Amino acid sequence: MTTDPSDDAGPEHLNSDEETLIAEFWAPLANGYAGAYDLKDDAASIAVPPDEELIVSTDALIAGVHFFADEDPGAIGWKALAVNVSDLVAKGATPLAYLMHIAFPERPQSQWLQAFVDGLSAAQAAFGCHLAGGDTDRTPGPLSISITAFGTVPAGQMIRRSGAGVGDRVYVTGTIGDAHLGLALKRDAAMLARWDNPAATAQHLIARLVKPQPPLNVIPALREFASASMDISDGLMKDFERLCRTSGVGGRLQAEAVPLSPPARALLAAGETTLPDLLSGGEDYEVLACVPEARAAEFEAAANKHRVCVTHIGHITPADTGVSAVDATNRPLRFLHKGWDHFA
Repeated sequence: MTTDPSDDAGPEHLNSDEETLIAEFWAPLANGYAGAYDLKDDAASIAVPPDEELIVSTDALIAGVHFFADEDPGAIGWKALAVNVSDLVAKGATPLAYLMHIAFPERPQSQWLQAFVDGLSAAQAAFGCHLAGGDTDRTPGPLSISITAFGTVPAGQMIRRSGAGVGDRVYVTGTIGDAHLGLALKRDAAMLARWDNPAATAQHLIARLVKPQPPLNVIPALREFASASMDISDGLMKDFERLCRTSGVGGRLQAEAVPLSPPARALLAAGETTLPDLLSGGEDYEVLACVPEARAAEFEAAANKHRVCVTHIGHITPADTGVSAVDATNRPLRFLHKGWDHFA
């Protein structure tokens, strides 16, 4: 069954106006957040605890660009919030609330809307935030979902990209490259026939693509020890270059040290992918962090205490050394591209 929100062949379409849609589907997502005023006002209020600052991030998902038009609506809802929370986590911010602008190409199906809301609701529960407001529109283009997420940090403690220093260790959370392989599989299901244990492999890789899991538990360790941090969304190599450029430094990654899941490692060994592809594929939604050498052991212990896997994958170097990833023999890897760019 297609899950296009406006598919004419699907179950019954929403038979109500915009205000009813908001009351029936969006308002329950605001329950528990007083500043949303049950989505019955023109604006929301966001109260920031004393001695804390509000951190803001926004990202959009567009059908045909960021997800397949027939993707499960619950997964779309989850991912729409997760990609924004990922930015907050990398800044050391605790998620608080979000605004959502959603534009439908046609009147949506009630069944699609409920599944989408269920996915958003599950993401809210996992990330600890609520809907505070937004806008619902029609568009001549594809389905578009834009979320602006708000989080809080102790005043002056947002972790920027610009703080990395020469000698810092470079870390990543989780594993890298799974979502890239999940996307390849979604584009070419025939790949399964060449894989060992195809069902379990496919399930893991596609889940990493459609339902990213930002590592919220790493926030305390980042706040205490990280000199610079950002989320990995457009590809590890591209995002590492961005961090180094903003910090005015160089950097070297040891490609063999980059953590890979068992499915990704098996596919790499079988020649189904390459390290440059995994390091540039994007959609990882993990955290890339720099930590001074003297605090590295403490950072690792703090992450371990909160059950977050962090892996040391490189070092920050002087700016004139450039930015590179090297193999086990210290030869630079060659990349056809280093990550995602909407306009490349």
